[in-house]
Amino acid sequence: MPLKKIMADKYIDIDTLKYMLYDVHQLEELFKIERFEDHDKESIDLFLESNKDFADKELFPYIKEMDEQPAHYKDGKVYVHDQVKTMMHKGGELGVISASFDYDDGGMQIPLLAHTAAYFILDAANNHLPGYAGLTQGAAELIIHFANKELNEAYVPKMLSGQWGGTMCLSEPQAGSSLSDIVTKAKPTSDGYYNITGQKIFISGGDNQFADNIVHLVLARVEGAPKGTKGISLFVVPKNRPDTSGALIPNDVTTVADFQKLGQRGYCTTHLGFGDAEDCRGWLVGNENQGLNYMFLMMNAARIAVGRGASAIASAAYYASLQYANERPQGRKLSSDGKKNPEENQSLIIEHPDVRRMLLLQKAVVEGSMSLVLRAAKYYDLEVTASSPEEKSKYNTLLEMIIPVVKTYPSEAGSYAVNNGLQVLGGYGFCADFILQQYYRDIRISAIYEGTTGIQSQDLLGRKITMGNGSGLSLLSAEILETIEASKKHETLQPYAAILSEKLELTQTILQKLMPHAMKGDFERYLADASIFMEFFSLIIIGWTWLEIATKAQNSLNDANAPLSDEFYIGKIETLKYFYSYELPKTLGHAAILMDPTTVTIKKEKEYIN
Repeated sequence: MPLKKIMADKYIDIDTLKYMLYDVHQLEELFKIERFEDHDKESIDLFLESNKDFADKELFPYIKEMDEQPAHYKDGKVYVHDQVKTMMHKGGELGVISASFDYDDGGMQIPLLAHTAAYFILDAANNHLPGYAGLTQGAAELIIHFANKELNEAYVPKMLSGQWGGTMCLSEPQAGSSLSDIVTKAKPTSDGYYNITGQKIFISGGDNQFADNIVHLVLARVEGAPKGTKGISLFVVPKNRPDTSGALIPNDVTTVADFQKLGQRGYCTTHLGFGDAEDCRGWLVGNENQGLNYMFLMMNAARIAVGRGASAIASAAYYASLQYANERPQGRKLSSDGKKNPEENQSLIIEHPDVRRMLLLQKAVVEGSMSLVLRAAKYYDLEVTASSPEEKSKYNTLLEMIIPVVKTYPSEAGSYAVNNGLQVLGGYGFCADFILQQYYRDIRISAIYEGTTGIQSQDLLGRKITMGNGSGLSLLSAEILETIEASKKHETLQPYAAILSEKLELTQTILQKLMPHAMKGDFERYLADASIFMEFFSLIIIGWTWLEIATKAQNSLNDANAPLSDEFYIGKIETLKYFYSYELPKTLGHAAILMDPTTVTIKKEKEYIN
């Protein structure tokens, strides 16, 4: 095979995305809810197709170029690729930023489930670009929900149109995930604004030459506020503020530097300074000392977005790997005597079992995590449109239970999948001319964004599993058991239903072993292997996801009017078989670790890591 630059012809399978959307997660059921009643399958398909066309023309062709010409800092500004302007302005026109917002706020009232599917397309096409729009969407949503009318009118319309950008400013040099340690200050004035002073780091989308303004949502501490997270407030701090005539003037927000990164090099990450000249003004969002509570509104949506992005990168890597495997001749198949015949033509590498295993791994991770992300978005929709407090509580609890996995599994397993994709390409996978090495670098940040894997794992085991004395886990288990019962209608799926039932029982066995540590107050021991528990629990959740996918596929195989080919549905069932044969058995190893009494990772009186 001659050496050539490879950009795959395909980065996503639209049939699979729509199958997940309409068949597995029943999007059309949401159209019965008043909020979404103006939409139907045809309108959503049109929205998805317009996003796919946009991605094909304006995102996918530039992904390698954005890596090779990264965002960079020069003379107090960050300069980004020209397609950032296209992403924001044309994306704003398409409704990429505003689609799920209320009509009254300039939105389209599209279900988050459908909006997430559209973003999945964009992420898969070019993961360096959608974050600019996504962060603007998140910042605008906080203003809409919690800020006053004046702030809404001043900032939201131009954010939703893509003329202005938006960010979330949480981390500081001395306070990453430990938000209780932030020191950025806010001093009230008699003129209705606060003087802001401090620094924020790792601010994605924090500056670029194309945005007329960037609206920063900044966590800061008002003078005299309580220590810890209880004393944090939220402020709108624009890069440029309107003067009395409405013209924009500098607001003493300084771009100190940018961070040159391993991957996602076209998605700028900045270090910002506020109030270096003592003239940075911020406007309080809601009430003082409630900032973290407001920010939590965005946490679930942000974690869905990270999981979605990781799954989408893994999708693009899978289709690049698959294309290569279908084109690359290498070696020959073994004959019945265990030998190769040098007279035969070389085999395409997709014919080799080990390559097929790696491709099935990628497919299982991509489509399993895609379905999980869409499930989370649907829970979000059902929570916000609930008709009773009980229904709202149910879907809030289900979302809370799966959200650590939604963020973590696509990130961690996605990296593993892309790594295997790189292996499919062999030596070419390690070369800059081929796209797999870029996807491998791009996806690595996902396990760090929005709370690292360790933090998500402690949230899962320390908060979500124990939530309501285990009532959340019981509710989630009931959802899984419902899928198990549905799958038993098909004889071919009954063995997999039995396996998943056994894994639920194993979860209880592990928790019975761990819970006494928590009950004694030994939380360090209880949480010491939280990341191992995350891996264990994630495999069960994805096992549930695949059983649901396969059940829907089997239903379609039995339906003469099913819209897709038998090969499509059989492919889903074969991937279920792969996952249950190769991935789900790993839970036994995780269980052994979790129930082992060894405490080797807990620091002893003497240090042994040296």
